[in-house]
Amino acid sequence: MAHPPMFDDDDPALLRLRTLALALPDAATKVSHGRPAFFAAPRGKVFAYYGGSRRVDGAWVQHPRCVVVLLEPGEREAVLGDPRAFVPAYLGPSGWVGLDLAAPGSPGWEEQWAEVAELVDASYRRTAGPRRVARLDAGERHEGRGPRPARRAPDGRGEGRMAP
Repeated sequence: MAHPPMFDDDDPALLRLRTLALALPDAATKVSHGRPAFFAAPRGKVFAYYGGSRRVDGAWVQHPRCVVVLLEPGEREAVLGDPRAFVPAYLGPSGWVGLDLAAPGSPGWEEQWAEVAELVDASYRRTAGPRRVARLDAGERHEGRGPRPARRAPDGRGEGRMAP
């Protein structure tokens, strides 16, 4: 059974994150477990998620407006010192960290994007492989690239890519 979508495709934070993530070499997006996931195509690893959750005292706490990234251990510990940061369910034990994002128009909305770009870049470098990282280091970006055609599993579910 597919997970229901847990995001609004027109969410301004998702739109900004999508712009940052899809500018990276071979980056694409799909819905995984009801949330947008960004990965290095065609069969690369996920380097960022939009939205997450965690368990607190046995209850699920949703973080609908956040970015979840995989960081090096030292960098992860530094980010976890931020009150906006949390260890996401399921992914946290593997080194992933979530960072809540400011709401559009609120204090910190514009200022947060430089930090988010650094976190997404660091996560991409950790998951994308040496050839893609070399292309990134050479300055390759895909600003304004259109969406890739959707590819779906034979049963019509999963691996579908969302339009940026």
